[in-house]
Amino acid sequence: AALPAGARRDALDAEAGDRMTRQVRRARADDLDAIMELETLLFPGDAWSRGQMADELSSPHEYYVVAESDTGLVGYAGLRAPRGTEQGDIQTIGVAPSARRQGLGRTLLGVLLAEARDRGMREVFLEVRDDNPAAQALYRQHGFDEIAVRPRYYQPDDVDALVMRLVFGDPEVVPA
Repeated sequence: AALPAGARRDALDAEAGDRMTRQVRRARADDLDAIMELETLLFPGDAWSRGQMADELSSPHEYYVVAESDTGLVGYAGLRAPRGTEQGDIQTIGVAPSARRQGLGRTLLGVLLAEARDRGMREVFLEVRDDNPAAQALYRQHGFDEIAVRPRYYQPDDVDALVMRLVFGDPEVVPA
């Protein structure tokens, strides 16, 4: 399935000034190997298993996208957003170290939020590591508020999770 029109436009705008060419597209089952390679690099202590990720990619309730550059897969992101419900969850956002600080995380988050809106979500939740201030800042910039703490959520690192929520306002307004 194609990305929502607004999300495609946002992704292209974000790429315009980057030194590497990127394409954001819907993830496919044949992306699993590349996603898992990045997953284990980015989250060595608590990476999802291959089976878990395969289930995510094949579920009709999930929406995963990948970002590719001329060097291969440089990012991925996932949303749990069952149609007919009003709540969605950002499952994961991962950006390769070589592609960081170029707006790719922002682009991926924007694509997920556009999809959540398209699916009729009124709220989107996520957990973020307490020791990841850059991600927390990104989420706050998109309108997420901290609503709870889950102590020792990330194992084996024993790191707390901040639970954050975005409530969509006027249906005509899509978060930046």
